[in-house]
Amino acid sequence: MSVSDEEHMAQALRLARRGLGLTWPNPSVGSIVVMPSGEVAGRGWTAPGGRPHAEAIALEHAGTKAEGSTIYVTLEPCAHENGRGMPCADLIVAAGPKRVVIGMRDPDTRTAGRGIDLIKAAGIEVEEGVLSKEAAAVTLGHVIRVTRGRPAITLKLAVGADGLMPQGHGEPVWITGEDARAHGHLLRARNDAILVGRGTIFADDPTLTCRLPGMSCRSPVRVVLDNRLRTPPDAKLFDDPMVPVWLLCAETESQPNTEVLHEHGAEIVPVPVDDHGLIDIHDAMETLADRGITRVLVEGGPSVARSVLDADLVDEAVIYQGPNPAGADGLTPFAGDGLDRLTASGHFILIASRAFGPDRMTYWRRIRTCSLALSAA
Repeated sequence: MSVSDEEHMAQALRLARRGLGLTWPNPSVGSIVVMPSGEVAGRGWTAPGGRPHAEAIALEHAGTKAEGSTIYVTLEPCAHENGRGMPCADLIVAAGPKRVVIGMRDPDTRTAGRGIDLIKAAGIEVEEGVLSKEAAAVTLGHVIRVTRGRPAITLKLAVGADGLMPQGHGEPVWITGEDARAHGHLLRARNDAILVGRGTIFADDPTLTCRLPGMSCRSPVRVVLDNRLRTPPDAKLFDDPMVPVWLLCAETESQPNTEVLHEHGAEIVPVPVDDHGLIDIHDAMETLADRGITRVLVEGGPSVARSVLDADLVDEAVIYQGPNPAGADGLTPFAGDGLDRLTASGHFILIASRAFGPDRMTYWRRIRTCSLALSAA
């Protein structure tokens, strides 16, 4: 591995990030084709909907210049037939490069080393593990979906200086400024789905779309945990029919309001319930994974935040904190527990922080299993 290998892989990773939120059920991958002279002959990242793949796009741009080149790709090229074109490993072999540099192996059992073996069998040099940690971070949703059967989950919280969440009374209440909220909308654009509980719909009546200029098309699927389908048909969720709304409800013989909510554009998704008749959060996430979702942004209220944390489902957390207190009617972020339920648990590490004027954003990543038993210890 050379410095130039790292530089080119870093460029491929930047390309991969462009597709986050758009490529499910496939991972977002980046690829570049570099000629012996150092000239970049082709670039590509996974197209919306997951096809074409990054390698196919980069090789198409490069054309005959790919022969004798070095191809950089953030995830091992696929090796399985899917009826929609030649596997990327075969495309690479046909292009005749000298080297292929890969960020990380694909844990998908349909490939899982087979792509690398096919390329090596053609006499092409393969270098693995270049910027592997960065590649794993970009590909986290895909990795967790194929290895654990659920999406990667990012928990987003917005609190005041007192660590409490503002309480809505039928419309959104802002505790941070415009710049911090714009960053939150960027998070929405980089996830496949955004999830809230029915209580958030009643309290805030949000639209849950990405409202950054020119990025409305990047709005994620809007998912509501609604056990008995009590989401109001006139909720603002239904104002934009171009962005899907999935209502996850209890798996029972019949549900009230099914027909009227369907008429307003909702897709009704039954989910198994627990012993108390409530939607099981693990089953809910598995259902989303079965539908192709790889990355979920949880923006629900305290009850939903606590449920995903207690269920050991939070992979990353983004916390925005404003300079003013939420006030006497503020809500604890984890339904009775404060921020230290996550930040001081020892199960998450602070990996980045950023100021947006007077607001502060902190970014946390889980470093070990976080269970109820461990949290109580």
